[in-house]
Formats: sequence, C-alpha cells, structure tokens
Amino acid sequence: MPGSNGHIPQTGERPLSLSYYTVAELGAVEAVETAAATGCSQTGLRLLGGQPGGGETPLLASAALRRELAAAMARHGITALDANTVRLVPDTEIDAYLPFFDAAAELGARHVLTTVDDAERERVVDRLTRLCEIAAERGLTIDLEFVPWQALSSIERAADLLRLCNHPVLGIAVDALHYFRSHAEPAQIERLPAGWFRYAQVCDVGSPATPASLDAWIEEATRERLPPGEGVIDLPGMLRALPPAIPLALEIPQAALARSVDAKTRVAHSVAAIRRILEKIDAA
Repeated sequence: MPGSNGHIPQTGERPLSLSYYTVAELGAVEAVETAAATGCSQTGLRLLGGQPGGGETPLLASAALRRELAAAMARHGITALDANTVRLVPDTEIDAYLPFFDAAAELGARHVLTTVDDAERERVVDRLTRLCEIAAERGLTIDLEFVPWQALSSIERAADLLRLCNHPVLGIAVDALHYFRSHAEPAQIERLPAGWFRYAQVCDVGSPATPASLDAWIEEATRERLPPGEGVIDLPGMLRALPPAIPLALEIPQAALARSVDAKTRVAHSVAAIRRILEKIDAA
C-alpha cells in the first residue's frame, strides 16, 4: 500500500513526518528545514491550539507565513501529512473551523487530526458528519485521535463513531502513547478495516504507571515522551497490526532535553530509533 504521499516504501523504509510537538521551539519554516535535514519527507501543520476564535497559531493567522512555508516545503521536497487540531467540545461551532480547513488544503495537507471531548453521542455524530463533508470538499480526511482523558478515550469508541458516521473520509490516527495508556492491544487494530488507518504517531514512554493526575497526563503527552524503543511501549506489536506502509509521524516532545540538545540532533536520534524498529519488523 502506498503512503499518503504516493511513495511506495522499500524494505526498511517508511515515510516519516515531523510533528509539531517534537520541535515545538521551532517556527514552521525551521521545522521543515529540520525535517529535510533528518530524513523525514513530511511535516505536521500546527494551525490551532484550541477552539477557533482564540487558539489560532501564526501559521493560520498569516497568509504571508503560509506562502513562506509553502516555498520552503517545495524547496526541500517536504509535503504536509496532517493539520492539527480540530477539537470537538460541547460548544464547538463547526463553521468556525472553515479557515482552518482552507489553510490545511492550501498547504497540501492530507489529514486533519481530530479529538472529541463531548459525551453527547448524537451531537458528536452530527458534527463529525459535517466535518467530513467540509474535509471531503477540500480533499482532506478526518482522522480521530482517541485520548484516554477525553470523551473519545479508546480505539473501540473511535471505531463506534466510524460505524455510526459511515463516511469514507473518516479514519483513526493511532498515537502510540494514547494507545498504550488506554491499554489497547494489537488485536483491536487487526479486527478493524485496514483502510481506517492512514497514518500513526510514534513515540515511547518510560514508565508503565498511569500518570497520577490529569495535569501529569497532559505533561507527559505534550512535553515528555521518549524516542521509539527507549521505553515500555510495545511499538513492534502496534506497528505490525497497522497497515504496513502508512506514514509514521514522530510525536516526541522532550521539553527537558530541548534545553540542552538542539532540535536537529533530537530528531535525527528519533529517526534512527524508529528506523531500527522498522528494520527488525521487516527482517522478522
């Protein structure tokens, strides 16, 4: 199966994308330059850090910055894997996301990372269906990220929403940390249609213990993860269960390490780490 950029990986090869949180200290253009320098072929677009009307990033607010980023991506041969983040909460206004979707399409993204923190299922289905229509009009997909502390907390709940919405652009983006913290198993992925999984986020974590508070959970997820293979997550098991050629996004924030180690060094280390795991999977 080709990856979302049309590339067919060879043995030991997989399209890699550099996610925002991995290099949060960098601007969007610097992130693209770092992706190109470390062997990544794609990048994630951070457009919103909250709800529209207050969470817009400079990239969403500035057409000039988007033009500068597009030029840098073309210059370095980098494409946009996904745009983040759409967050469905009880008071979400779907049409307020239209500028987000327009900017994502303008920059060539393929997928929109989407979370759900609304327990009213009928409302969520209605809003997700509308999001899917907006995305489809722009050549995008909606990819649900299940997050253990939110209403959409597990892969089973994500699968339930896909069945209820029954829209071809709706899928599931598996984040290795959330997969691990929600106690998911490879068999849960294997039982679902392979076409639901278009990309995944990889990282590792040092402790098997569930964080003691919501603040600690968020701190781990957004600031302190480990490179693949350096913690306790069974990444080979997760990756074997997923379609074999989907792109992998490096979602590896290391805020403490970033104070002393530059972004390029950290990303190069993580790229080498995930490549080693993929080579072992291919060789098995």
